[in-house]
Amino acid sequence: LTVEDPVEQRIHGIGQVQVNSKIGLTFAAGLRAFLRQDPDVIMVGEIRDLETAELAVQASLTGHLVFSTLHTNDAAGAFPRLMDFGCEPFLIATSLLGVVAQRLVRVLCPHCKAPYQATPFELSSLGLSAEQAAAGRIHRQIGCEQCNGKGYLGRTIIQELMIVDEEVRSLIMQRKDGGTIKKHAVQNGMRTFRDHGIEKVLKGITTIEEVLSNTQVDI
Repeated sequence: LTVEDPVEQRIHGIGQVQVNSKIGLTFAAGLRAFLRQDPDVIMVGEIRDLETAELAVQASLTGHLVFSTLHTNDAAGAFPRLMDFGCEPFLIATSLLGVVAQRLVRVLCPHCKAPYQATPFELSSLGLSAEQAAAGRIHRQIGCEQCNGKGYLGRTIIQELMIVDEEVRSLIMQRKDGGTIKKHAVQNGMRTFRDHGIEKVLKGITTIEEVLSNTQVDI
């Protein structure tokens, strides 16, 4: 079952409900109704307030697999964001399995992109060696009729996937900030926005400029 605002695409086999605040059908109201039906999987379009957050946690703790979205800067920002709503840290720690954060970067136009030799400053900004850059396929935008002179055609995601392990749960319980939690996750192998962006630069999918403007220096 899903509760969305709005329902953007109909999916066969999925019960989809659209939010309608005029009749009191909010995310929280929809989620509360779902719990009476005992579904296996629930998708809440967005958590916007404490009531919805608490109901999502309750659904998770009673055996339902719950998916939802939050507006945060990165994966680690989800935990303090839920606390800002008023959720208790012990409930967040025991209910969350993981967080996926996504951003969009522009894709180089395949019709006009050209090989590019990065400057020492650019390589330093990305934390790349000259050898790593030479082994990749770094390109830059040019512009042509196919892309209306922009040099880019479409967008692609860069993402972070943070698994909530026992150490992350402990940090949440201690009300640690997102930076501390992110540092632990990176030390244990989490790939950051910057890491994923660099990978796509080296594959010639996007540009150094796009990655530098859409990501921050990692902790």
